[in-house]
Amino acid sequence: MNTYQNRCQDNNFRLIRGVLTKCYILLGSNLGNCLQNLKQAVDLIQLHIGKINKASSIYKTAAWGNTEQGDFYNQVLFVETLLNPQELLTMLLSIEKNMGRERKHKWEPRIIDLDILYFGSQIVNDENLIIPHPWLHKRRFTLAPLAEISPDFVHPLLVQSNQQLLEICEDLLSVEKL
Repeated sequence: MNTYQNRCQDNNFRLIRGVLTKCYILLGSNLGNCLQNLKQAVDLIQLHIGKINKASSIYKTAAWGNTEQGDFYNQVLFVETLLNPQELLTMLLSIEKNMGRERKHKWEPRIIDLDILYFGSQIVNDENLIIPHPWLHKRRFTLAPLAEISPDFVHPLLVQSNQQLLEICEDLLSVEKL
């Protein structure tokens, strides 16, 4: 049994049976050893969420939203998971918490930030979860690594590819591929 066929809930594992869904997850860090934080998050995602099929390069990016903080290191993962969108969100929040993330203020510095960008071509509009990510098309730090690993994937609402969205993105903040 592969580790991605398990889901961690209250420190107990149970087998999930279902269909693999391809999803894209954005990782970000601007506190502590950012590169190590990203590596740890990648390992935990591989262990608890699913098989990582592609990983973008790591990008050093200017902070977005609250620009009065240090630069972020960002990466996008293309993952196959047996989890549904709500289970995926729960697991990502658990990974963030276990890595030491504390949520106090919007757009604050953080040891790790894990966002669901796409979940297949599904559209989710729940109180606690919106997929595709509602700001995906407005953030160069999201689009650059996303277009690197999946330029032709089409945003299910905007009906434009990741590459097209990157080309028309109005965000001018610095995004530097490492």
